[in-house]
Amino acid sequence: MLDVNRSTVYYRKQPAKAADFELMRLIDELYLKQPTSGSRTIRNDLRRMGHRVNRKRVQRLMRLMGIEAIYPKPKTSRPHPQHKIYPYLLRNLDINRPNQVWSADITYIPMKRGSMYLVAIMDWHSRKVMSWRLSNTLDADFCTEALDDALSRFDKPEIFNTDQGAQFTSRAFTGKLKAADIRISMDGRGRVQDNIFIERLWWTLKYQYLYIRTFDNGTELRKGLDQWFKMYNSERSPQIHRLKNEKPR
Repeated sequence: MLDVNRSTVYYRKQPAKAADFELMRLIDELYLKQPTSGSRTIRNDLRRMGHRVNRKRVQRLMRLMGIEAIYPKPKTSRPHPQHKIYPYLLRNLDINRPNQVWSADITYIPMKRGSMYLVAIMDWHSRKVMSWRLSNTLDADFCTEALDDALSRFDKPEIFNTDQGAQFTSRAFTGKLKAADIRISMDGRGRVQDNIFIERLWWTLKYQYLYIRTFDNGTELRKGLDQWFKMYNSERSPQIHRLKNEKPR
């Protein structure tokens, strides 16, 4: 009556295997070193490391992690078909003041038993992380929550830059930017350099903190990230300038 397949009704999601979590951690490290690596290259790298894995398994895990090789895509490759894509506004732009440009990105976080996704919003001039959120799914909600938090605590940016992921092209996310009269900028397809500062943030966070620690659950990870981001914003480097226009809480 509902035109629903019997296999769909009785399907029960299977928990990920511990071996998959270990492979996903290695894939994350390999991808962070070389974002242009596709499933074939990563499969070959894993085999050289002693892991007997085929390409289909690597492809499945990369999809689960929300990553793909960075390379020029054909014009037939599109983000969500119902979401508007905005032009990239930062090329040759002189960024010389706080709150001129913010950007956001999502990265995969491996844990001892499972994984999470992290979104962060960064000011391009100060390199300060304005807000961040964790989620166990790649929906848009945790991205809009991070945006709401940043806008509630800081003066709004003139331009907000993201990639073309469905979380950032969603009406919920772009609608908040439009309502705040913020210009929307999006990276070109397959151009990791368009959001280079936040890519550097991921490299620093993972190699200097996450990869040398283990977290049993999301609560531990959240506490650890809270401490790390506070250190990153205020103590890590003289290049991190304290913003003078943070709103009082």
